[in-house]
Amino acid sequence: MSGAFGFFMPKENLFGVGTFAEVGKKAKEWGATKVLVVCGSAILKMGYVDQLIGYLKEEEIDTILYSSVSPNPTDLNVAEGVALLQQKSCDLVIAIGGGSSLDCAKAIALVAANGGTIYDYEGIDKSAKEMVPLITINTTAGTASEMTRISVITHTKESRKMIIVDKHVTPQLTINDPSLTVSLSPELTAGTGMDALTHAIEAYVSILANPITDANAFQAIRLIGQYLPQAVKNGEDLEARTQMAYAQFLAGMAFNNALLGNVHALAHPLGGVYDLPHGLCNAILLPHVMKYNVQAKPEKFKNIALALGAHVADLTPEEAAAMAVKAVENLARTVGIPEHLSDLGVKEEDLPKLADMASKDPCGLFNPRESKYEDLLELLRSAY
Repeated sequence: MSGAFGFFMPKENLFGVGTFAEVGKKAKEWGATKVLVVCGSAILKMGYVDQLIGYLKEEEIDTILYSSVSPNPTDLNVAEGVALLQQKSCDLVIAIGGGSSLDCAKAIALVAANGGTIYDYEGIDKSAKEMVPLITINTTAGTASEMTRISVITHTKESRKMIIVDKHVTPQLTINDPSLTVSLSPELTAGTGMDALTHAIEAYVSILANPITDANAFQAIRLIGQYLPQAVKNGEDLEARTQMAYAQFLAGMAFNNALLGNVHALAHPLGGVYDLPHGLCNAILLPHVMKYNVQAKPEKFKNIALALGAHVADLTPEEAAAMAVKAVENLARTVGIPEHLSDLGVKEEDLPKLADMASKDPCGLFNPRESKYEDLLELLRSAY
């Protein structure tokens, strides 16, 4: 840690079973008259969007639905959403779903308020104005996109992920109602849960880590290690779902401020080129990057092992750090994560191109150990 630091998070955050029902009242408090609801097609089948529209209707608020968000949201999704918002004169955006819908809604609200296209905002704090007011309703326990100042959007022509880090994409209100996560499949629960673990670990060892992010990250790691297997085994275990909702939010608080590292730098090209699930890519890459980073911060990796339940009292920091890697590998195996990138259809001949893209990803700037193209290529090969 380098001394002075800031801390970013939304103004208001609602947690717990039943908080979903508060959305209409909150929108009314803000004076909303017409809301753009942003989601993907999959969530329409779950009934949550109908519930949301019902809550808004009770408060005499009209809704316009944009439900075409891709699993990896694209620049085209953002442009369509902005056009619809402006055409229908919406004065509030509500996103409901996982990271894809939430990231897309943040980008829509940002561009609608500031003009131009989403390409204008790639990078850090490129906007001048607050975005259109945004409420985010999370239905997974992984990305923490509902509360971060980060939006990741696929550049379709270049087949790469654009990273937007901007204080103006921080939602004004977040809702985490664990009852909305009980319908998640075991596979999606595992992938999003390991995504949250990756956020926590990368933030904990980031060069921007500070005492507040460390506290958030450590607790998130501890909760995920304890409750993710339970949530995967029994999706209706509301205690496990609740604790995972807390854990992923804590991980979000950590990486929203300490940022991330090489796992995400490597995962973003995989999503851009192959349109793969982000959480699965992170989960496969995480232990390999941890092994690479251990020598930079062995004491912190010892603490990660401790948070994951390993007995490290009589071990050296280096021995304990190795236990952290083993604990993550065991957790991934327990919840059914594939072991290799080849299991996801990644082609070996693409690894050099992916490593080159990763070397240009801004997340790598905050990794605790400096990396060159050759290092990133070797990490991909080890995970392949």
